[in-house]
Amino acid sequence: MKAIRILLADDHALFRSGLRALLEKMGDVSVVAEAADGREALQQIKTVQPDIAMLDISMPGLNGLEVARQTAEDAPAVRVLILSMHSSEQYVVRALRAGAAGYLLKDADIDELERAVRAVARGQTYLDSRVAGAVAEFVRETAGESELDRLTPRQREILQLIAEGNSTKQIAQLLHVSVKTVETHRAQLMDRLGIYDVAGLVRFAIRAG
Repeated sequence: MKAIRILLADDHALFRSGLRALLEKMGDVSVVAEAADGREALQQIKTVQPDIAMLDISMPGLNGLEVARQTAEDAPAVRVLILSMHSSEQYVVRALRAGAAGYLLKDADIDELERAVRAVARGQTYLDSRVAGAVAEFVRETAGESELDRLTPRQREILQLIAEGNSTKQIAQLLHVSVKTVETHRAQLMDRLGIYDVAGLVRFAIRAG
């Protein structure tokens, strides 16, 4: 039987270590790579091409949703399973819109973890049993896209970096672009959101998650 090849991405080393141990007890599952932040995860996904990328939703630099979006574009054969502490329907819906194949709460038991991994590996969509019903109701009640969904991937990336306290120069260095390019993206971001100061952008980013 072919092993299910998994990449683990989470900024907490102890969590990754514990999850790796649980996954490798399944027998036909192999953890082939690990990453401590979103940018490293995206690079590993492109290099290693795992069957499943298990991504923490809240990682520094590039969050799990952005990694999922870029994975869908750059490595569509890789299935994304989001790991999160958030049971809010909005988070789950945003993960699915970003291209994730599954959403699992971090306190799931070993049986649900295995069900999620095997379902996603088979090409199915898997939602943690505690959020599935609420998500269906949320989708029925909610119309249209959120403000965050209207931003381009680069604008969302810059918004997160601003919220993390990075200066324009630091963002330019992280993204390997010019300061002027960052300023242009920030101006477009502000126009799209109708927010014209950095403090307002930070508040929006925190509210939007």
